[in-house]
Amino acid sequence: MSDVVVGEDGLARPAWAARDPLLREYYDTEWGMPVRDERGMFERISLEAFQSGLSWATILRKRPAFREAFAGFDPDAVARFDDADVARLLADAGIVRNRAKILATITNARATIALREDGGLVELVWAHQPVATPAPRTIEEIPTRSPESLALSKALRARGFVFVGPVTMRALMEAVGIIDTHLVSSHRRGSSGVWPVLGHDTADRIVEATAEAAHGTDGAQASSASRTGRGSASGSRTKTISTRTT
Repeated sequence: MSDVVVGEDGLARPAWAARDPLLREYYDTEWGMPVRDERGMFERISLEAFQSGLSWATILRKRPAFREAFAGFDPDAVARFDDADVARLLADAGIVRNRAKILATITNARATIALREDGGLVELVWAHQPVATPAPRTIEEIPTRSPESLALSKALRARGFVFVGPVTMRALMEAVGIIDTHLVSSHRRGSSGVWPVLGHDTADRIVEATAEAAHGTDGAQASSASRTGRGSASGSRTKTISTRTT
């Protein structure tokens, strides 16, 4: 399967975003666009946690139900959830009924509120933006974790957050525009306004530098054994087919 598929509209997309209309819409309009509001960031951290072990397509299809069940991901509302709310959520077939992930979302809402005293969630997450972004030509060239995602994971855990492992945080960084891992040949490359569009020569140099850094520091962790938009033991990074663990 080719990494890039040119659709009937003439636009090039990665294979994972080229066939399912819901994923195509998400890819074209949301994925990789900057998120700089607290509620939006809390929602994405929550959904990334729920996605662990599942496909992103599953989470997207359930997102409306998630939003209804979790009060629109308003941290103040979710932080007040009690045992009755947990029981309600565990009975809600519209969401992923995983007790640990439900409790993690409540815990993270409370941590988000506490973090307001020290700059807030958005500031902490964006503080881990790297000086350069990957320029992948193929899915295999996209690392599944990085020094920045590891640092973000540690920083959030120190603030009381859970289900925020470095692979999950790498996926978050991609989703909210902190890094641009759109393939160089994709129509979305450079569209976030955060990172410039790169030519193939520049992309080649960045890929080589990224590979060298990964080999020297954490090559096994930064390998292309991936997570479809979130990680898979098969080495595929096709966002919706395989699954991710933290």
